[in-house]
Amino acid sequence: MRILDYINQGGVIMYILVGINIIGIALMLYKFFELLSEKKRVDMTAKALADDLYNNNYKINKENTSAVVELSKKELSYYMSKLEKGLNTIKIIAAISPLLGLLGTVIGVLMSFSQMAKGGMGDPSSFANGISLALITTVGGLIVAIPHYIGHNYLLGNLDELESHLEKLLLSKVL
Repeated sequence: MRILDYINQGGVIMYILVGINIIGIALMLYKFFELLSEKKRVDMTAKALADDLYNNNYKINKENTSAVVELSKKELSYYMSKLEKGLNTIKIIAAISPLLGLLGTVIGVLMSFSQMAKGGMGDPSSFANGISLALITTVGGLIVAIPHYIGHNYLLGNLDELESHLEKLLLSKVL
């Protein structure tokens, strides 16, 4: 059986899963390349953040190191929040995909029992269609969730690594 046959057999739930999978994969690829390019220009970013810190807060006294460190961390936090945009969407996709698969499972089992109630067990193929829907959507939900969960954790780890490196560079430039 081809993948398109499985998708068609899974019905609306599978179409939703395919749609959010496409969105999530595109977002993960975009964030991956964004972080890759950000890692290449980390020195320029630290210099720009240090310059912004002194240009926007001209009352900073370099001898008051605790104030400089605190303002540096705020500037860095604001910058990192822009890089983190989109990660929650990936996390949500990873979380709801198994739930959508479970919804398909429940719908499939419900269809099977409904067919049994109408016609009894005289026609096993009608019962099998519901069970097939149940299994296909369960597998589909897991197939979508697992890579998104891994991608989210990978991107989050890279962001944490970038943030600590950027913080070290920024503090070395402002102190």
